[in-house]
Amino acid sequence: MNMKKSMRLESVRAIIDDMLMKMNDVNERRCAYIHLYGVSQTATILAIKRSLNPEIAAIIGMFHDYYSYATGITELHAQNGAETVRPIIRDMGVFTKEEQKTILRAIFYHSDKQTIHSKYDELIKDADVLQHYLYNVDKKIVAREAVRLKNILNELALVTDFEINENIDEEKIETGQDKRKLLGDIAETLASKGIVGITSDDDYKEICRFWTGDNIYKELQNGWCAAFLYYCCRKAGFLLPIRHPYGTTRFAGVGAWQEWAKFKNVNYFYSINDDSFIPTRGDIVIYEKLITNKSHDHTGIVLSSDKDSIIVAEGNVDNKNESGIVKRISCDRISGYIRIDNDFKYSFNGEYEPKLD
Repeated sequence: MNMKKSMRLESVRAIIDDMLMKMNDVNERRCAYIHLYGVSQTATILAIKRSLNPEIAAIIGMFHDYYSYATGITELHAQNGAETVRPIIRDMGVFTKEEQKTILRAIFYHSDKQTIHSKYDELIKDADVLQHYLYNVDKKIVAREAVRLKNILNELALVTDFEINENIDEEKIETGQDKRKLLGDIAETLASKGIVGITSDDDYKEICRFWTGDNIYKELQNGWCAAFLYYCCRKAGFLLPIRHPYGTTRFAGVGAWQEWAKFKNVNYFYSINDDSFIPTRGDIVIYEKLITNKSHDHTGIVLSSDKDSIIVAEGNVDNKNESGIVKRISCDRISGYIRIDNDFKYSFNGEYEPKLD
């Protein structure tokens, strides 16, 4: 911890600037600069007002939307942002574990404006709302953020006269859709294309888009079966973060899927020893030492099955870096299956404890 505090913030800004310069859309890049630096500054003001650490507040502000701007993906961007930033601040080697925890928790919770969390969590929520308001004070405020904004402006002794937009579209919840069948359809279409794990293959690049990092294409090369599964699940409407808060690994690894499916509040895993389970289209198969000598080393999406075999859509078939549709023996080197409920909707109501190692 020998880096001067002023250098810590500048180092974070350099990381953010490097990420933003890689954005191809000039207008999006401009908005990203304005928002991240704006939230960082409003967070600093609020930290000073609330006797909190302004440097840590500024750093949280710089990082809070890192994932959404780095990937262009807004769904679950707060939770995914915390997971993405976690190794970045760990590897910087200039933050204590308590500081890392404070930064990551604030990022993780910043989209949940309706719930009250800890001081720094609330600070970044307020800074986010305040920056949106200050960017265009004539714009109507989203109703669900109106009370929070009014409290912030009162705290800063500023005028609280603003219009509220009551006409917010409610989230549409689809019912009755066979998402597992859709998952099978999507997987079959994509796997049939013979996607190759190289940067010149646009489908492979799209599969990798959820996993940040300069070397992500090489990191996933010859090992992207789970990333293929994740991509197909999202396209079918099964939305999951890149890593479950209680998970030991990210969903780019097969083990994360089996671990998640076995959680007591999920319970989607069916062992190969369960004779009552018959795999059908849209189920996920978890292989056991199929390609390597390691457990849960491969995965795919079932298209059909009979007594002796299953037809499976797979990314990175047999670690040969190409997608395809294959026939496998039903009971050979299989750990089990995952069957996601059609009405599954991800939510996390537990206590987020960042994994700092």
